[in-house]
Amino acid sequence: MTTKLLPETLPRPQLKAARGMKIDVLIIGAGPTGLACGIEAQKIGLKVLVVDKGCVVNSLFNYPANMTFFTTPELLEIGDIPFSTANQKPTRPEALEYYRKVVEHYRLPVAQYQKVEAVSGIDGAFHVTTTDRLGRIYDYETRKLIVAIGYYDRPNKLNVPGEDLPKVLHYYHEPHPYFDNDVVVIGGKNSAAIASLDLWRHGSRVTLIHRGAKMHNHVKYWILPDIENRIKNGEIKAYFNSNVMEIAPDEVIVQTPEGERRLKNDFVFALIGYHPDYDFLRAMGLELSSEQLRPVCDPQTLESNVPGIYVAGVIVAGSRTNEIFIENGRFHGQQIAADLKKKLNDAA
Repeated sequence: MTTKLLPETLPRPQLKAARGMKIDVLIIGAGPTGLACGIEAQKIGLKVLVVDKGCVVNSLFNYPANMTFFTTPELLEIGDIPFSTANQKPTRPEALEYYRKVVEHYRLPVAQYQKVEAVSGIDGAFHVTTTDRLGRIYDYETRKLIVAIGYYDRPNKLNVPGEDLPKVLHYYHEPHPYFDNDVVVIGGKNSAAIASLDLWRHGSRVTLIHRGAKMHNHVKYWILPDIENRIKNGEIKAYFNSNVMEIAPDEVIVQTPEGERRLKNDFVFALIGYHPDYDFLRAMGLELSSEQLRPVCDPQTLESNVPGIYVAGVIVAGSRTNEIFIENGRFHGQQIAADLKKKLNDAA
């Protein structure tokens, strides 16, 4: 079957190379790990295509607008391209620019805004069907597959009445729209702490609700004293050992150690974590471990139980999403490329 590709989904320098090419490796997911996998596969002479239902590094794009990374720039580098910044820790806009430049440098074919609907076939002859934002269908034939879908676009749910109200959000972007509003932030880790502090500093009345006895130990060391001091001073109200029972249009009902509380409320940020798309992985035949839902794979090559399908990035850790970040997931491309080189050369 002829590979079809929307011209507008690729940067201009890549259009001519993408049309009609035979794909050796198709990578699902254009995050830093997926891009690194594509680069490493290109380096060994393979024809690759990266597809993503969002934009390039879509999860980073959805981070808070003014976010600063917890890590140093060299730990975010892929493809042996230096990440230059005047800051000790890079910002979100700098990271977005860096990964765009890496894609351009390697002329890496990336089909943005194409959602994978189905994967079929066997090792050496996989068939991948995608749809674009207008519902148009595209079919690809590839010898190998790499799944690097991440987890940030699937928020964990509260499973309480009212969670589907428009005022309930699972991502925090910027504080301005919530000025002079009563905002509840649910969670006890970095995302909840950062959002609470940013909202408070920009004029929101913030209440933090966490089921734990205190802020989580994973909160970064320079953020933890800030949020704890704001709570201690009463600037941010906090309910610990507490759970949201219901979200109503104008209030949030919370079960606290002192009993039920009804909090006046305009917006809710449910920042309680995210998870990989396990159903998508199972649909491809990938076996997941019973407890942590890790894809069963060779730890050296990252090939899954389905021959020819590799896993990369945070999904390798299953539900333990705090084990793999850009800093270590970016090396998965090298592991996979080494195995691809051996197997595809043996098959030639």
